[in-house]
Amino acid sequence: MIKLLLPLGLAFIMFSLGLGLRLADFRRVLRRPDALALGLLAQVVLLPTTAWLIATGLSLAPEAAVGLMILAACPGGVTAGMVTHLARGETALSISLTALTSMVAFISVPLIVGGSLLLFMGDTSTVRLPVGQTAGGLFLITLLPVGLGLWLNETGRIGARHAALVHRVATGLFLLIVLFTFASQWPAMARHFPSVGPAALLLNLLTMATGAALGALVRLDGAGRVALAMECGMQNSALGITLAVSLLGAPALAVPAVIYAFLMNITAFAVIAVRRARHATAHG
Repeated sequence: MIKLLLPLGLAFIMFSLGLGLRLADFRRVLRRPDALALGLLAQVVLLPTTAWLIATGLSLAPEAAVGLMILAACPGGVTAGMVTHLARGETALSISLTALTSMVAFISVPLIVGGSLLLFMGDTSTVRLPVGQTAGGLFLITLLPVGLGLWLNETGRIGARHAALVHRVATGLFLLIVLFTFASQWPAMARHFPSVGPAALLLNLLTMATGAALGALVRLDGAGRVALAMECGMQNSALGITLAVSLLGAPALAVPAVIYAFLMNITAFAVIAVRRARHATAHG
């Protein structure tokens, strides 16, 4: 049941984000290819490099090091769009980067994960993402619901009152998903946090800072910098867990992804709180 309800909940969240967007938002994103290119660079190159430096610098155990690299290889998570929206960031940029990095993941993930297995564990196993499942998930959970919401908003087929109701329900669903993640993964997090938690937290903070810095480099406004920071910091932990448990048959490699999922939501809520407080002060 959970395996069905969770994707449906995520799809509804993306639908609600689509209701707040217009085609002009995506046209504006396309006029900034430098932002898209830097976001892709951060996800595919800088994030795995940072994870490697952390794993090496902190002398993580081989399994923890590979698990951290698996997480870093994953594209941005679906919830990055919701967090960006709640933090008053540029949602269209976040969604565009999620789609772009998810498509590139078919090539980048096998290379990074395979290289990490060889480097840290001397394992020559090869990793292949299930193309049909991954592409189908991207379309059904992200692109289709966002497109439907965008179409309804663009054509005026949904009123502001109904759209606001959808946004409130989606926010509630997002909070429930976060709480469910905490509750279901708490035993594993509590057991392994002392050894893996500092590395996961450091990776999260450094990648968010990298995203914000890259946004400043190309002179994005605050909303654009938030989108890049969230896209870099909110990884697709579910994919990392699936890679470790189902494709590699090594649950121990999933531990960093489980702990990171917990930590990234805490830091994301902190960013949301700061951004909304600043917005309230500026418009108070």
